[in-house]
Amino acid sequence: MAWLMSDAHVLASVDVATSRASRAKGLLGRDTFEGAFAIPKCRWVHTMGMRFALDIAYVGADDQVIKIATMRPYRFACPVPKARTVIEARAGSFERWGLRVGDPVELRLTDPNCVL
Repeated sequence: MAWLMSDAHVLASVDVATSRASRAKGLLGRDTFEGAFAIPKCRWVHTMGMRFALDIAYVGADDQVIKIATMRPYRFACPVPKARTVIEARAGSFERWGLRVGDPVELRLTDPNCVL
């Protein structure tokens, strides 16, 4: 488990995809989701098989949000070449958290054995 942070403020708990299996499964099969899901080394996502809409944040190498989109289920996003991490959350979450393009983000890990 980890925390999604911006400017030293905790935005949400975050599950981090640390294996090929967790990347492949993502948020599939869930009826709801609180918090965020981070996919390191990722430039695009899809919502095929999703049961709810997602907010998507693309984070660049400098750990700043470079693009935000909301995706309905059964859609494919175009790759964002400068993205290095993708953060997903239930649609409307980013607005509640105040997350915007240009904001710095950090994934603060609570497990010291977990490496991104």
